[in-house]
Amino acid sequence: MTAAALALTGLTGLTAGIVHASPGRLVSSTTVADQMRDITVHSPSMGRDIPLTVLTPKDTSKPAPVLYLLNGAGGGEDSATWQRNTDIVKFFADKNVYVVIPMQGAFSYYTDWVKTDEKLGVNKWATFLADELPPVIDGTYPTTGKNAIAGISSSATSVLNLAIANRGLYEAVGSYSGCASTSTEHGTLFIRIVVETRGGGNVRNMWGELRGPLWKQNDPIINAAGLRGVSLYLSAATGLPGAHDNLSEVPNVATLGDRIVTGGVIEAATRVCTEQLASRLQQLRIPATVDRPIGGTHSWPYWQDQLHKSWPQLSRAIGA
Repeated sequence: MTAAALALTGLTGLTAGIVHASPGRLVSSTTVADQMRDITVHSPSMGRDIPLTVLTPKDTSKPAPVLYLLNGAGGGEDSATWQRNTDIVKFFADKNVYVVIPMQGAFSYYTDWVKTDEKLGVNKWATFLADELPPVIDGTYPTTGKNAIAGISSSATSVLNLAIANRGLYEAVGSYSGCASTSTEHGTLFIRIVVETRGGGNVRNMWGELRGPLWKQNDPIINAAGLRGVSLYLSAATGLPGAHDNLSEVPNVATLGDRIVTGGVIEAATRVCTEQLASRLQQLRIPATVDRPIGGTHSWPYWQDQLHKSWPQLSRAIGA
């Protein structure tokens, strides 16, 4: 059932605000490389055109499933993107899947905001990703109707909420280094750092007053029962320096130091959140793969590793 249908029946409040069921519209498509397209899709709910990158299968003559892959806090609007920081173009070149990557959504948590924000504008990302975008992708490319979704850091929370609010839309979820606890004190602090400190927005425009009803309705741990039936892959490291935290991979000492200190603290925090979600899923007897590397910071090389490690599970779920 889509988020729009759930909202109409009053079964969930996971998507804050009014949900628009109107599909989006393909505005443009440009070939960037042999298996890469830059497309633009109009979002009726946000009233603007959204840029996305699509990686296509080598053989597009037969239907293939779709992996929706979300960037982190910057939403693809900065240099912190899957394309620039990982090997996804090469990795997916021989895979039977369409990979769809939104290139907007900075500091929005890819959710529906209850109010327009003075800094971050109108955000109805849950509506766009669940209701407006899939019909465009399915209508433009020969897809099978089977979808997976994955995200990192802040969007690792978003993908869980999207799956809970849209039962049946996603067969599998990959959540890498995220904090599923959104309504607790430490959970709201994590979100405020992203939305307010980094983005300059106001989190009260997102889900209302701190730790109020909408914060609980958008807390994947509280609503973990909604993940039953989804193939789940969760990961978070300890924050201790790992295999990629060295001068051979990061020759700039200051950059390496920041990754080890700041990235270590952030990753350690997401590990706590991930363990909380894993514990809740275990209580509910909902199966989940949980990868717990001993070493690793909050940085791209480890997310590339996790995408590789999770792909066999995600691909089985969607028949890729």
